[in-house]
Amino acid sequence: MNALTLIVLAPLAGAIFLGLFGGRLGERLIGFVASATVFISAAASFYVFFARLLPLPEESRVIHDYLFTWINVGAFRTDAALLLDPLSGIYILFITFVGFLIHVFATGYMKGERGYWRFFAYLNLFMFMMLVLVLADNFLLMFVGWEGVGLCSYLLIGFYYDKTFAADAAKKAFIVNRIGDFGFALGVMLLFLKAGTIFYFDDPARGIGGAFNWAMQQPFESLTAAAIFGGGLTTIAALMFIGATGKSAQLPLFVWLPDAMAGPTPVSALIHAATMVTAGVYMVSRASSIFIHAPAAMLIIAVVGAATAIFAATIGLAQWDIKKVLAYSTISQLGYMFLACGVGAFTAGIFHVFTHAFFKALLFLGSGSVIVALHHEQDMRNMGGLKKYLPVTFWTMVCGWLAISGVPLFSGFFSKDEILFNVYSSTQFGLVWARVLWFVGAVTALLTAVYMTRLMVLTFFGERRSSSGHSHGHDHSTPHESSRAMTVPLIILAIGAVVVGYLGIPEGLSGGGIPNYFERLLEPAIATHAAVRTAGNDVEAGHSLEWILTVVSSVIAILGILAGWRWFRTKPLWEPPKILEEKYRVDEAYDAAVIQPIKAASTGLLWKFVDVRIIDGAVNGAARLAAAVGTGLRYMQGGLARAYVAMVVLGALLIIGYFVTK
Repeated sequence: MNALTLIVLAPLAGAIFLGLFGGRLGERLIGFVASATVFISAAASFYVFFARLLPLPEESRVIHDYLFTWINVGAFRTDAALLLDPLSGIYILFITFVGFLIHVFATGYMKGERGYWRFFAYLNLFMFMMLVLVLADNFLLMFVGWEGVGLCSYLLIGFYYDKTFAADAAKKAFIVNRIGDFGFALGVMLLFLKAGTIFYFDDPARGIGGAFNWAMQQPFESLTAAAIFGGGLTTIAALMFIGATGKSAQLPLFVWLPDAMAGPTPVSALIHAATMVTAGVYMVSRASSIFIHAPAAMLIIAVVGAATAIFAATIGLAQWDIKKVLAYSTISQLGYMFLACGVGAFTAGIFHVFTHAFFKALLFLGSGSVIVALHHEQDMRNMGGLKKYLPVTFWTMVCGWLAISGVPLFSGFFSKDEILFNVYSSTQFGLVWARVLWFVGAVTALLTAVYMTRLMVLTFFGERRSSSGHSHGHDHSTPHESSRAMTVPLIILAIGAVVVGYLGIPEGLSGGGIPNYFERLLEPAIATHAAVRTAGNDVEAGHSLEWILTVVSSVIAILGILAGWRWFRTKPLWEPPKILEEKYRVDEAYDAAVIQPIKAASTGLLWKFVDVRIIDGAVNGAARLAAAVGTGLRYMQGGLARAYVAMVVLGALLIIGYFVTK
């Protein structure tokens, strides 16, 4: 079996086995099977990436694994085939590695839960779908994985299906994602109509042409609103980005992700930190050949990313649920990634995806350790003073806190700095746009440091506040550190949150002596064009600007931490503005503007008029007509012989009369 096939099928085998036999197995064996299959996938990923892909020449680092021709009808063809290049390679490394650690953590976190086997079957199935998504060599197979992770997200978010809030959150995630997926599907259809193929690249061995090579041959489209509706590359790119806004929780389709915290915490760490929500960034980066020819779509991506980043950051300042803070943080960080993609810095966006997978998974799992220690309490008003009870959880979360805040020498510092530098020095949309977008990104970085400091202060510092009046009836006995199955993954992720950033040290920070290894690795897989210039590839910008912006971003991070520390140490229960605490009432606005009108139309028009009056009316009318005809015919069957003879005679006379008159 080819290594790429093994990477994909190992988690699927685990899902099938647990789905069929898990109900009859013990928890220890279930956890072992689920974790072992992901470990096999991770080991195969590291082998194929380092032993087979990297030794290839830089310009030809592509490995295909053709399985079979899936659909071949007329001019349309799609294969079940896998593709590994530096972009998909980076993804499978952190998906399988971080995914394995989350599986191990979950064996401890979910201990004793009803449906233990079902949870791990879903988790393995999710891993399979996510790997199909990133390893597919064409858009239709990617869409299978795309829809698959949506289905698994629905199953995992609604794991506690007997709780109304979890069931509602699962339905919300599923429906909102379908809205975005519809746009993505239309984009793929339009791409096939224009390019005649849905494969990414040419493959002469299979006799197929690639959509990306077709896209590179098309002229640049104009930076106008009309281009969006012109039916060309800009339209294709815009439709694809609609899909990305759903899967990666960007404005206006972000509302599902905070509610998705209703699922178990390992689900939040896997789906909503390290894998599924970054699928949109992967898709946009994978289709960079299309997007760089569509500047209007790129501007939309940059603006939506920046707006989402600062919008979610302000909401994160005011949430009391520890997982909700991290949920809005995820939305904000995803906005950062799209901001980078929008200015053409795809490699910087992917670099932030990579570092984010470690520190955000760490923070989610750390919050899970806190929640378990407090007997499933999630309200930070009922926490405080946990540093002395949960030392491993505390110090590992410190690494995640400093990394996401952008403190120098932690992983998030390098990736955030690279994004802000590329945004500031971008020439794609003009100087004004570059400066405005950079300012929004810088303010978002400040807010990130503040709300993450608030989370740490309210959770770990000060005194216990279990009797603060916000208790929900939980047991407030002395907390204790989590089991090794939960703390060991935290330690490994904490190390990653510190060191993985050094794989992408910006060239400017080394004085030009050390090239950006991460950027150089991804360069063959990411399209670039002279019209999409950033200072990352514009030597005239020089390295001095990068040093200046690095100092500025470092100062911003430190000021944010200091401001948050000073404020929340003295006022931990400070009441934030109500509008922020209520999340700008976006859900209420959607309910009033979309959900209630749809309900009213469904009830008054579709049900009471179309269904009851037209459809049921037609069916019932046909029944009444048949009854009336039967009633009329009943009088002709009275049972009297002389009446029947009279009818026969009358009929005979009518027939004779007809022929006589004729």
